[in-house]
Amino acid sequence: QVQLVASGGGLVQAGGSLRLSCVVSGRTLDRLAIGWFRQTPGSEREGVACLSGRGEDTYYGDSVKGRFTISKESAKNAVYLQMDSLKPGDTAVYYCAAELSLMPIQRMCRSAEYWRNWGQGTQVTAHH
Repeated sequence: QVQLVASGGGLVQAGGSLRLSCVVSGRTLDRLAIGWFRQTPGSEREGVACLSGRGEDTYYGDSVKGRFTISKESAKNAVYLQMDSLKPGDTAVYYCAAELSLMPIQRMCRSAEYWRNWGQGTQVTAHH
């Protein structure tokens, strides 16, 4: 059983940076697609950044391209989301997700329904 623990959220001024971490247990990251999603009250969970199981493909939501970077560290079985130039519109609860799938990551990242394993959320708040 795959378990994920997310951390790193917090309160930051607009323009600042945060790095979210997601530690995976239960299996290695090998062939495991990883995604970061975010959700605000009353809205659906939105795919922010995803990394394919072999690590060769990434997908970023249009609103975060050029500002967010997803990466993984196999030695620590961890995945990260570096968030730079944060905007108030980035304020949300952020979740990491994992799935064994051969589906193209560009498709997987567009819907939370393709992911079965989720970590708890971590709140990110960017203010003026």
